Amino acid sequence: MANLASTFWNQGRWEEAEKLEVQVMKTRKTKPGANHPDTLMSMHNLTFTWKDQCRHVDALALREDCTQARRRVLGEEHPYTLLCLSTVAKWSS
Repeated sequence: MANLASTFWNQGRWEEAEKLEVQVMKTRKTKPGANHPDTLMSMHNLTFTWKDQCRHVDALALREDCTQARRRVLGEEHPYTLLCLSTVAKWSS
């Protein structure tokens, strides 16, 4: 399902991508768990969809949550954590 959401996103079909991404994120929060790297990647993906839908406040808020979770789970120096930090800085300016 995550792959199909990604395909929709790449085609600019953001509403369809969002529906699937939200479903994937909710499912992954249950299993394998809220702090699992796959769940955090689902959050990451959804932020870009919201950004493309001009839902900037929602995108930034979820991105900040994702950043904090990645700091806890992956560590400060992990590339995914650094990517989140960079994106939050760009989106905040």
